[in-house]
Amino acid sequence: MRQFVSGNLNYSSWSIRPLLVARKVELPVEEVIVPLDFPETTAQLKAISPTAKVPLLRWDGIEIWESLSIVEFIAEWAPPGAVWPSDPARRALARSVCSEMHAGFQAIRSACPMDIRAREPAPEMTPALEADIRRLQAMWSGLRAAHGAGGSFLFGAWSAADAFYTPVVTRFRTFGLPLTGAAADYAAAVLEDPLFRTLEEQAKLEPWWIKYGSDGRSSGYLKP
Repeated sequence: MRQFVSGNLNYSSWSIRPLLVARKVELPVEEVIVPLDFPETTAQLKAISPTAKVPLLRWDGIEIWESLSIVEFIAEWAPPGAVWPSDPARRALARSVCSEMHAGFQAIRSACPMDIRAREPAPEMTPALEADIRRLQAMWSGLRAAHGAGGSFLFGAWSAADAFYTPVVTRFRTFGLPLTGAAADYAAAVLEDPLFRTLEEQAKLEPWWIKYGSDGRSSGYLKP
């Protein structure tokens, strides 16, 4: 069995990061979506995932969870340079910025939950959120200036680093957050990339909604 199990494409940022990588290299897997935040979601995930979470890659009897681990597995399956930059120094830097995304940016993740198809007013600009935005602006601009020759992405050609920051780019659009210069150009390139545009259209067609409130998250079905 070869399956990639994800949450809703519209909302599950950690699912779409490795999913974009899998699609980029045409990993031969069946894609399965488990809608999040329904009463039956936890039981469904417990039946298939050791962590009861998504994403999960099931590959010939192996279960691989956590986005970075899934991406590394795909990188070993794919041709060299298809997932990470070929240059060792750039490859190490790409892994560093992915790890930074994996462990950080709590303010923007909390204040601006991913919702690809939505357009929302900007949240209160707290010092923590402002710091996250400044760091992303500086990171994206700096990487484009130092390593972006030959393409529109952080390291020129598309890499896993772009997959990891795609959900953040959508947050900037959804909440109208400020970006300037090379960082704004980078965000535009991500949103215009056919890989993302396909996923965006699929997200728009999903029948589920998730709402975020002071008492937690709720979910349901869109009216036909």
